Amino acid sequence: MPTNKRASLSGGCQCGAVRFAVRLLGRGSICHCRMCQKAFGGFFGPLITAHDAIWTRGTPKWFQSSNAARRAFCGDCGTPLAYETRFGLELAIGSFDEPSSAAPALQVNMHDKLPFFDGLTSLPVRAAQSDEWVDFLAGIHSNQHPDHDTDDWPPTNETK
Repeated sequence: MPTNKRASLSGGCQCGAVRFAVRLLGRGSICHCRMCQKAFGGFFGPLITAHDAIWTRGTPKWFQSSNAARRAFCGDCGTPLAYETRFGLELAIGSFDEPSSAAPALQVNMHDKLPFFDGLTSLPVRAAQSDEWVDFLAGIHSNQHPDHDTDDWPPTNETK
């Protein structure tokens, strides 16, 4: 049953080639299955049911990850975007422009949960950054699409 009805939310891949919009979200989850770990290249797959999603720029490529599911990703930058079964479409929470608007409410497939997962928040935190790291960060120019819709991407008025 849908839990969130709100103005359209948007998101997309890292390079901006594929974008989506959705108004009606269901329940968000953290999936610990091994397929999600591999598909996201992480410890879990953060997904939220999307009842009325549309692709607003480009189209994703699809990988048939099993006989029951396929996964969408950007063919240009590789960003994981969605998971689809006969039950519907789920979007990758991290691909939303505002991921906090699609918070997970449930963990699933606990049999594949990595044994160190529950202790991650207790790891030490490095609060201070070295001067070398600060200098490195100051020199970075991001080619990532901004966290909002754009008329075109990459910008056509960019000076080369």
